Amino acid sequence: MNLKQARTLKDGQILHHTKNKNADGTPQRWRVNGKVKTWKRDLSRIRVPLKHGLYDHDYLTEGDLHLLKVTK
Repeated sequence: MNLKQARTLKDGQILHHTKNKNADGTPQRWRVNGKVKTWKRDLSRIRVPLKHGLYDHDYLTEGDLHLLKVTK
C-alpha cells in the first residue's frame, strides 16, 4: 500500500496483512476502525486506527504501509 491509498481508506474497509497469517494459512484481516488522521505541516505523516478480532487494536503509520494491502 502506498501513502495515497492510505489517505483514501474509509471506516470499515478490510485490509490484509502481508506477513501475519491465521492458523489455516490465510492472511490476517484488519478492519479500519475510524477516521484517517493526517497532518497539515507534514504531508508524509498518517495514522489509521485498525482492529483485528475482538481485542486487538493498532495504528497504521507511514512506516508500516508495506505490511498491509487493500482489498478490492
